[in-house]
Amino acid sequence: MANRTAAGITAREAKRLQTRERLMGAAIAEFSRAGMADADVGAIVASAGVAHGTFFFHFPTKEHVLLELERREEDRMAKRFATFTKTHQDLPSALREAVRLIMGLERRLGALLFKDFLALHFSPTRPPAEHGDDHPLIVLVADRIDAARQRGEIDADVTAMNSAIYFLLGLYALLITTGDSPARTGLVEDYLTRTLRSMQPAVSSQRSGRPSGTP
Repeated sequence: MANRTAAGITAREAKRLQTRERLMGAAIAEFSRAGMADADVGAIVASAGVAHGTFFFHFPTKEHVLLELERREEDRMAKRFATFTKTHQDLPSALREAVRLIMGLERRLGALLFKDFLALHFSPTRPPAEHGDDHPLIVLVADRIDAARQRGEIDADVTAMNSAIYFLLGLYALLITTGDSPARTGLVEDYLTRTLRSMQPAVSSQRSGRPSGTP
């Protein structure tokens, strides 16, 4: 019988996972330095201390490294978002927390890797992920929008999933185009304000006391 670790896996499997983690760390460092397209697999395997073919055993392409990174980061952000919204259920707080988490992701990855991360995230030709291709943060943001709709805090016609996608797409675009601009903080705050305002119930002509069509 094969020796097993305390986690219930064989020593061989534990070694395989350790090798995979070393390759992940080395690949992310190289991507951060050069970008995914120009990353040198030779430099990655040298840093990880493994043979060249070992990289492709674990990751068929460089894109698969980013897919693994995406899965881990999305799971991490989704867990933190879910924990936050247990005690902060109002929509403004939820969207602000999503902004905070994504800007934190950008800081951790660095500008170059963050752009590669997003390019693959929305690519129509991305390789299939081992664990599926759902984006849990989008789903959780949509849940918060739908909860606000059900409470009557936003317009009843709002489609929660569409609004979550529009919000996150716009935020990603804003972050990668503003970079380290001193105006960025104000732009992000204004974007959040306008996103919330766009979902507010429309004021009918009857409630405003003006006939329809009156300016």
